[in-house]
Amino acid sequence: MPQPAPQPENAPFLSDLMEIEPDWIDYNGHLNMAYYTVLFDRGADQVYPLIGFGADYAETRKLTTYTAEFHIRYMRELHLGDRVRVSFQLIDHDAKRFHSFQHLYHEDGWLAATAEGLTLHVDMTGPKVTPMPDDIMASLGAMQAAHDALPRPEGIGRRISIRNSIRR
Repeated sequence: MPQPAPQPENAPFLSDLMEIEPDWIDYNGHLNMAYYTVLFDRGADQVYPLIGFGADYAETRKLTTYTAEFHIRYMRELHLGDRVRVSFQLIDHDAKRFHSFQHLYHEDGWLAATAEGLTLHVDMTGPKVTPMPDDIMASLGAMQAAHDALPRPEGIGRRISIRNSIRR
């Protein structure tokens, strides 16, 4: 996998452009809900090397990450041929977990979806949740310091409720 482009220190990470694939379109003519998750995951895959995670990390250290919780809000439909970018903002972290928020933007700048996640650091030999090594904690600490200067994303910590739903 190619290395991600350098990112401004005071902004959330922004992925390369990704194009909606033909097999991802559902019978309604727009992007199937499952593939929003794929796009968010691919965006995270691009930021992971900046933190120190990835395939090499799992292979050499036998440590990895597992998603514990992931909440997507669908804001606007995407269609075949649309191109998008995914942001990644670190909200919080401790020795064993990190909380992130992502935006899925159409290349024209409008917001298609958001995702909020809680990720666990896992020892693959257990598997069990385990503290992150010092170098990973340092990377997360540096990212956290930069991202703490950003505004908190709209919709963070939102729970599912009829009262909170988008009215159409």
